Amino acid sequence: MEKTLPPIPAKRYFTIGEVGDLCGVKPHVLRYWEQEFTQLRPMKRRGNRRYYQHHEVLMIRRIRDLLYDQGFTISGARNKMQEILQTERDNRSNGEVQLSGVEVIEISDSELNDFEDSQPIWSSDSVSDHLLFVRRELFEIRELLSLAL
Repeated sequence: MEKTLPPIPAKRYFTIGEVGDLCGVKPHVLRYWEQEFTQLRPMKRRGNRRYYQHHEVLMIRRIRDLLYDQGFTISGARNKMQEILQTERDNRSNGEVQLSGVEVIEISDSELNDFEDSQPIWSSDSVSDHLLFVRRELFEIRELLSLAL
């Protein structure tokens, strides 16, 4: 059932329909998971409309992975999520950050000096395009880091 999920857009809030599309599950499944996974608490506004934040979309993707791809039961996935979140809290309280699946590149002082002295390669006309590209890259890095925690 391996399915490539779309990237998460840079938005503050997502409706239940948007989250369903981003995570590959139906809205009624999301409502059920809210009852089963106490960590999942979307904000509710007028008419009980749910609005999910970025970290909740990532959590739903984790739950989906545990249930659909790794074959956990609801109870097993609930326990695993509690374990994962407790490990993250412990690591943060100890000042540790674990990055699994992220390649760390070491740069020597001379390479860093060469980089600092270099000139930008883009013209002023395309600065906004480059900034949008950098912004997109930063959001992808943030997503990778949050998945690694």
